[in-house]
Amino acid sequence: MSLAVEVTFGTRHPWAPSARLLGEWAGVAAGRRGAHATLAIRIVTPAESQALNRRYRGKMRPTNVLSFPADTAAPAGGGGEATPLGDLAICARVVAREAREQKKSLAAHWAHMVVHGVLHLAGYDHELDADARRMERREKLLLKKLGFANPYRVRADG
Repeated sequence: MSLAVEVTFGTRHPWAPSARLLGEWAGVAAGRRGAHATLAIRIVTPAESQALNRRYRGKMRPTNVLSFPADTAAPAGGGGEATPLGDLAICARVVAREAREQKKSLAAHWAHMVVHGVLHLAGYDHELDADARRMERREKLLLKKLGFANPYRVRADG
């Protein structure tokens, strides 16, 4: 069994990838962790993103992606039940604005946000420089596997 991804759309504006694409990107990012696991992705409005960001991070603005790891202390199901990885909340409008500002395609930036969020669920973070470099290396590798360019290389051309 591979990663089971449940996608809910609080918005599709200005553009959000299909549930199939989001699931494909998340599955690649989860790798072996995704075998026999579940993930919930919610596409949110700026208001919903800001409310979540304020409640869980103390930040008063919407953000691109928020990751909520599953409670790993919860007992695993005994009957072959899938293990929850956690939840992602991705703000469509913020992702679109960032893609425009960074001169990236929407699909490339969406893929990056899904990969970035799933890596957070897997325990990666970017609080320390060494951890950020480790996470960025992993992101670049996974995005290359998905057919996308290095997300940290800013394009000078339009």
